[in-house]
Amino acid sequence: MLLLSSLFQKIRTYSTKVENPRLRNYDTFNPTLRATIQQLDAISPRFELAKNQLEILYHPADFYNLIKQKIRSAENRIFLSSLYIGKTQHELVECLQDSLSQKPELKVDILVDYLRSTRESPNPSPASLLAPLVEKFGKERVNIRFYHTPHLSGIKKALLPKRINEGWGLQHMKICGFDKEVILTGANLSEDYFTNRQDRYYLFKNAPLADYYFGLQKAVSSISYQLIPSKTSEKYTLEWPSSNFASEPHLNVERFIKESTRLVLPLLRSPVTKPEYLADPEIIVYPVSSLKPIMNPDRSTEKPAILRLLTLLNDPDVKWAFTAGYFNIHPEISSRFIESHAKGTVITAAPEANSFYKSKGISKYLPDAYLYKAQLFLDQVRRKDCVRLLEWQNGIVNTPTGWSYHAKGLWLSLSGENMPSITVVGSSNYTRRAYALDLETNAVVITKNESVKEQMAKELENLTSHTTQLTDFSHRHISPGVKIATTILSKML
Repeated sequence: MLLLSSLFQKIRTYSTKVENPRLRNYDTFNPTLRATIQQLDAISPRFELAKNQLEILYHPADFYNLIKQKIRSAENRIFLSSLYIGKTQHELVECLQDSLSQKPELKVDILVDYLRSTRESPNPSPASLLAPLVEKFGKERVNIRFYHTPHLSGIKKALLPKRINEGWGLQHMKICGFDKEVILTGANLSEDYFTNRQDRYYLFKNAPLADYYFGLQKAVSSISYQLIPSKTSEKYTLEWPSSNFASEPHLNVERFIKESTRLVLPLLRSPVTKPEYLADPEIIVYPVSSLKPIMNPDRSTEKPAILRLLTLLNDPDVKWAFTAGYFNIHPEISSRFIESHAKGTVITAAPEANSFYKSKGISKYLPDAYLYKAQLFLDQVRRKDCVRLLEWQNGIVNTPTGWSYHAKGLWLSLSGENMPSITVVGSSNYTRRAYALDLETNAVVITKNESVKEQMAKELENLTSHTTQLTDFSHRHISPGVKIATTILSKML
């Protein structure tokens, strides 16, 4: 509670001292962007970076190697948010253990989802994998939290299968922070995301921005369960600390959401520590998040920021690209693409590149469900020649050489530019689910620097290197049952 009180005091202090963003001079940026920047200033806190404060990675193995390198070099803090940490990630846990052993001042904070990270219990699970870290170093140095959606409890939770339970909402933010740096990604921390699952990875070398995402993770952690080692068959218990900012969600949902709203709302609007304002910034970053499950009224910042960016598509000279591994674009976003006057590319995963391909149970129908949503989208844009739909495939998933596709994001190249100068990176799949059921965090990145634009262009080129244009569904069979179920359950996909 003392830490959170200090956090709120910093937010209040800096929100009154920070200069008015509308008074900043952005004449060196593309003139088209000036109104957009001012409007984004009204939605989210702004962080200014030099060109050497952003590094874009392109491959899963590089992402994993970077994480291990940063864990080894961290001196004061490591903070990780993920849907889950793979239950066999012993090397990652050993890396954390070695750093904690060597550096007495180092603290580790981890936030995962309760439902997903305890699914396999009492068999080995992400929770049982992490418990020994707490047992060895204590919960004061290793603070591991499990967010539980407030919208699932009681008989509904008890009767439904565990994997179905996850449809009611998850902790989906993907943050990897180390001292004064932070990585935003769409990847979870498990084996496939480190080897053969394509995603996106942005390393920001900026202390105030790292502080911001750490503050966001700490806030959500303070309304989550804490991992405690035990001698039970599960090897752990999950407790609700008395120091938490809110009461347990299943005891009184309305009270929980009221308290959590009071907690997270200031974070969406203000920096935690004073940003480093530059005389001539080359990169502008706006953190945007979707936290509807724990807010009433919903003041999430991601969708408003995305919709504002998409007004740029009214210019026919703008070029855009969009991708989501799970193709179920939110109707408001989809309509902007369909009505666009600009030339655009949409990348989606082929069924054979979907991690649910030939999986057990009801989830095996998900690749066809997303393919059906892609077909509906293509039918709507077919009359226009300015939008093309690409399907990503690199082998067949769950075979020795097969990859899956999990990248998500948006790129914009403005009039007169041949490379992207704007992108959105983070955890969101831009679906109804993302804006209603899950916790998501992302960043809008705007740059005028040519070398950074080249990195963005290289990233997009890498993602399109395993694609073919999808124009015909005559060779694809999607059963009527899948079509009906997809229509009914669209909000949960």
